Amino acid sequence: MTMSDPIADMLTRIRNANTAKHDTVDVPSSKMKLAIADILVKEGYIAKYDIVEDGAFKTIRITLKYGADKNEKIISGIKRISKPGLRVYANKEDLPRVLGGLGIAIISTNQGVITDKEARRLGVGGEVLAFVW
Repeated sequence: MTMSDPIADMLTRIRNANTAKHDTVDVPSSKMKLAIADILVKEGYIAKYDIVEDGAFKTIRITLKYGADKNEKIISGIKRISKPGLRVYANKEDLPRVLGGLGIAIISTNQGVITDKEARRLGVGGEVLAFVW
């Protein structure tokens, strides 16, 4: 069976692994997912990611990040905004702020997949993929 929303699947796998306090989580690879993982590393929400090749398939192995002990979660929430059934777009004036600037919005623009802060700086809008806080 084909998956209708692979980005939501990635975010759900991260959310579930974070709740279960796992060290790593494996996600099927794609260019969009690699761009999202790259943003999560740059913003400090995950420790790192590696690309694992197993036969014909590539997988992203994401290493999750926790506080002093595993009870302190760095990612307290992650939510898919634009879905295949209802796309959500924002122009440069209407870019969302997550928790008043404490979280990030991941936005797909013509400049690539970037955060809301970077999109404001560049003066571009796009599809609002997800919120992370």
